[in-house]
Amino acid sequence: MLHALTAAPDPGPTPSADCRADALCKNLLELTGSTWFAEGSYWIVLKPLRIIMILLLAFAARWALHRTIDRLVRTTSEGAMPTLLKPLRERIPSAAPNPEQFVPERRRQRAEAIGSVLSSMVSAFIFGIALLMVLKEFSFDLAPLLASAGIAGVALGFGAQSLVKDLIAGLFMLIEDQYGVGDTVDLGEATGAVEAVGLRVTTVRDGRGVLWYIRNGEIVRVGNKSQGWARVMVDLPIGFASTEEATAVLRTAAASLAMDPEMAPQIVEEPEVLGVEQITVDGAVIRTVVKTTASGQFAVGRELRRRLAEALENSGITAQIAAARRYPGMPASAPGETGAGGAT
Repeated sequence: MLHALTAAPDPGPTPSADCRADALCKNLLELTGSTWFAEGSYWIVLKPLRIIMILLLAFAARWALHRTIDRLVRTTSEGAMPTLLKPLRERIPSAAPNPEQFVPERRRQRAEAIGSVLSSMVSAFIFGIALLMVLKEFSFDLAPLLASAGIAGVALGFGAQSLVKDLIAGLFMLIEDQYGVGDTVDLGEATGAVEAVGLRVTTVRDGRGVLWYIRNGEIVRVGNKSQGWARVMVDLPIGFASTEEATAVLRTAAASLAMDPEMAPQIVEEPEVLGVEQITVDGAVIRTVVKTTASGQFAVGRELRRRLAEALENSGITAQIAAARRYPGMPASAPGETGAGGAT
């Protein structure tokens, strides 16, 4: 009887392994000596609090990183940007003689596009880690899940190599600003104006109105006709007329183009007649060049060709070219001959 009265009280059921492994649950068990109170506090209070803290930390980290990205986008739009995000033509001084001429709106659009991609990647990464931590709080075994995810990732990598290649190429094209919407580009098979730029596909409409969809991973080279400045080159044959006379006529016509108030804003440097570019069977060919803005190269080129052709015609050089040219099948007339019957 005395032995039964002096026996230690029954501590109740043995706490679970999760509770014994958790420091807070173990401390509650030692303080209260009650297994059910420690277990109940662990599952009703501690577990929900931990899950809430994980979610709060995930949202806080996402907000901080998104704010950093937004600040980077805003700084880039205002003109000051890190070297990593600078276009290739601005990293190399010789490739960008006049960096201040680049359109701020284009830079803003590009910075916002990069910021959107970075924000999506950050959100997916943070919430993915938070999901794994929440599953761990519910005692899920993450080892098989991570192994399955690794196997699925390897299978996806082998099965979608072209997709991954397109996405990576599109990301670097966007970061380096190789081209943008509205640019006139030469992508090999497709040449025309860019209508849309995505991470996987670039859309180009050519001069005939055909819409081309080009995978970014298949683009080997890009010729952009809309960045910075352009140079218009016009080669005109003058036959065997005097090169000095023809050069003076072409120089006067080119100078009149630079003084045209409609064309002057599109001309970066004064037109220049370089001289004889080559000699052909039809005579000499003289080259004229003019440096223009990227957007005005086509209008300036058409107007320059028109003025040069009119100048040659008005000066009489065109008539000299026609008179000096022998057409196939036309017999040469000997001196003194007036026709097939000879002199009369």
